[in-house]
Amino acid sequence: MRLLIMGPQGVGKGTQAALLSEHYGIPAISTGDIFRYNIKNKTELGVEALKYIDKGELVPDELTNKIVKDRLAMDDAKNGWILDGYPRNASQVEALDAILGELDTPLDAVVALDADHDVLMERMKKRAEIEGRSDDNPEAIAKRLDVYAKETAPLLDIYQKRGLLKTFNGVGAVDEIQATIVAELG
Repeated sequence: MRLLIMGPQGVGKGTQAALLSEHYGIPAISTGDIFRYNIKNKTELGVEALKYIDKGELVPDELTNKIVKDRLAMDDAKNGWILDGYPRNASQVEALDAILGELDTPLDAVVALDADHDVLMERMKKRAEIEGRSDDNPEAIAKRLDVYAKETAPLLDIYQKRGLLKTFNGVGAVDEIQATIVAELG
């Protein structure tokens, strides 16, 4: 099973990706986690990425595309994966199409989670309090939600036209949301 999980920040993508990863026995690959690992370990990429993240901006495509390609080519991803946080714009859709073509691994489905803007803001404020993440301040949150609405949400139409999109409500009991997704995916 090769899945994209999409939706605005704070909708529960990471939570559902982890549950689906366990259910299907495939890795959940989060570009955010990859960047946070690099930031924590002060790698060259991490230092560069932090410049963008602290301003509430997204890391440039060329850095992100390379990380995704390398990660999808790893042995643990041979039987499938769940990709969280990518693609986020039309250019990355093209890059992902090329990567999947090179790896001869077609996409099975796109799981889209949705929630009201106010719910997302509240969830992200709570996450900031719990995790102390520098990228979860109100200004950065609002900017990321705006960028998602302008750049990433339109990608759902691309996947809808390809017959791959499955949309789910991201509000409710976590286990019920997961059960609904699994029932739809099979």
